[in-house]
Amino acid sequence: MRHFLSTEDWSRAELQTILDDARRLKEVRYSDALKGKSIALVFFNPSLRTRSSFDLGMHQLGGHAVVLQPGAGSWPIEFEDGVVMDGESEEHVKEAAQVLSRYFDCIAVRAFPKFKDWSTDREDHVIKQFARYSTVPVINMETITHPCQELALMMALQEKLGTTDRKKFVLTWTYHPKPLNTAVANSGLLISSKFGFDVTLLCPTPEYALDPRYMQAAERFCSENGASFTMTHDPKEAYEGAHVVYAKSWGALPYFGRWEDEKPIRDAHQHFMVDAEKMALTDNGYFSHCLPMRRNVKVTDEVADSPNSLIIEEAENRLHVQKALMKHLLA
Repeated sequence: MRHFLSTEDWSRAELQTILDDARRLKEVRYSDALKGKSIALVFFNPSLRTRSSFDLGMHQLGGHAVVLQPGAGSWPIEFEDGVVMDGESEEHVKEAAQVLSRYFDCIAVRAFPKFKDWSTDREDHVIKQFARYSTVPVINMETITHPCQELALMMALQEKLGTTDRKKFVLTWTYHPKPLNTAVANSGLLISSKFGFDVTLLCPTPEYALDPRYMQAAERFCSENGASFTMTHDPKEAYEGAHVVYAKSWGALPYFGRWEDEKPIRDAHQHFMVDAEKMALTDNGYFSHCLPMRRNVKVTDEVADSPNSLIIEEAENRLHVQKALMKHLLA
């Protein structure tokens, strides 16, 4: 049995096998590959694409999905070991994960950080506790990384670029009125570096650097592929010659839990929005975003609706890569 918690733990070859199968599933959507199989989709946070694509994907493979929302339709769950459960939680993950393992062939979990203390949130405690006590594969539907989104992005890029080795990938911070999770940004670094891109991280100030774990992983994967990893605060330098521009908003980790102190810095960099002038510096580069996406805040309509925008292709590919992943884990 193997879990899918982060692409950091999977080789490029293993991930490519899943991507290759996803391309086949995109052509022939329905099969009985997972007939008789089932998955529990456990959502601690809202979802549109993730819930739809996992539920529909299991159906298209002949299986069955059940959506659970702890605290809103199912019991609130406790994740700390050894605690006196005299608060809101009615059930411990130790029982919940084991019982779901008896019912289902797979458990998928979506659980965002609490946005109070990054030293705690970076441990990814919720999904790790599910993985610890589950006796079936556990899939990460987004926690502090978003590995399924990574696969969908890479599938879209391979469809357009073919080979990704030594192409320039820019992960750019963009403004958002609220501080957001770093999950997709972390994942953007992991998947682009693992697949041989020359990676540039563009962010407003050094405070917006990502967690050292993901920065160091990106450097390591780039080195293994003979590629480069760069961080810059200069949009012109970043966009110059880029083949891919991937946009995401995230909050600065040093201000975790002190967002009012961070807000002036964030507000001062609204000009980091992706626009046609910046994209003109690229090598006819492709633009994408994980969605949901605030138009004319993160990216202009002109770029989002351009022929080089991959936002819809990436979103569609969530369905195909997750079907391939479930097949890989369960078939």
